[in-house]
Amino acid sequence: MNQTTIKKAVELVGIGLHKGTPVKLRLEPLEAGSGIVFYRSDVDVAIELKPENVVDTKMATVIGKNGYVISTIEHLLSAVYAYGIDNLKIIVDGDEVPVMDGSSASFCLILDEAGIKELDATKKIMVIKKEVTINDGDKYVKLKPADDLKYAFTIKFPHPVINKQEYTLNFTKETYKNEIAKARTFGFLHEVQYLRSKGLALGGSLENAIVLDEKKVLNPEGLRYSDEFVRHKILDAIGDMSLLGMGFIGNYEAFAGSHHLNHLLTKELLKEKENYEIVELQGSVAKEMAKVYA
Repeated sequence: MNQTTIKKAVELVGIGLHKGTPVKLRLEPLEAGSGIVFYRSDVDVAIELKPENVVDTKMATVIGKNGYVISTIEHLLSAVYAYGIDNLKIIVDGDEVPVMDGSSASFCLILDEAGIKELDATKKIMVIKKEVTINDGDKYVKLKPADDLKYAFTIKFPHPVINKQEYTLNFTKETYKNEIAKARTFGFLHEVQYLRSKGLALGGSLENAIVLDEKKVLNPEGLRYSDEFVRHKILDAIGDMSLLGMGFIGNYEAFAGSHHLNHLLTKELLKEKENYEIVELQGSVAKEMAKVYA
C-alpha cells in the first residue's frame, strides 16, 4: 500500500472561529515523505505537524513556530486522517483554519473534490505495542494494542440534553463520513458570552456550533444526532491523534478527554520506543488497510 496525496489543489474561504474574520484555506499536493505541512502565506512561515509544535490546547489544538500560530486545526486534520492522506500542504492566510459549520463535513467535500493520488513510496503505519494512559482525576485518555482501529469515547455533563453519552467508532473512511464527520462542536451560552468578553469566539454562531443554554439546544434546526456531542469528541480525537504523523493500529479510549489530554497522550506514546512499532504496509496487512481508506 502506497503513500497518498491529493490529485489537485483546492481551496475554500470561511470564517475563523475566534477572530470572526474570513480565512482562505488552500490544500496542495506534496511528494512522498513530506508529511502534513501547514503554511501561513501572510507571514511566510511553515509549521510541520508534530507534537513538539503544539503551543496551546485550551480551546482548540494550536500549532506554532517563531511566535506565529495556526489555531483550530483538529477538524480539518480529522478529515485528512480519515481519508488516509499522508502528504499535504495546508495553506492559510491567517492564524486560524476556518471553522465552516463546526464539523468536518465541508473538509470531506473539498477532499472529495481534490481526489486522492497514490505515490511511488510505501505507506508507513504505527502499531501500538503497549498500553499508554494519561489520567487527570477521573478523566483519562488511552491507547491500547489491538488488531484494528477503534475510537471509544464517554462524556458526562450535568445538562439535561447531554447527560452521559458513549460512542464507539469502528474506524473506516466510510464509517467516519457516515457517523462522525457531520457532528458539530458545541458550547454553552454562558461560556460563549465570557469568551466574547475576552475577544474570543467572535466568529462563533448558531451556524457553526451547537449552543446550549441551561436547559435546551438553541439552534432552531436541533441536533443532527441525538448523541452529536460525543460523536464530535471522537471527531476531535481523530484530528488530535494525527499529530503522531501517521495512521495507527490500536484502540483509543477516553472518558471526558480533551485536546490537552490528547496532546499529552501523543507525547507519552512517542517518548518510549517500546510503546509502538512503525511498519511498512505490505502484503495482507496492506490489503486490509486499503479497505479502511477505500
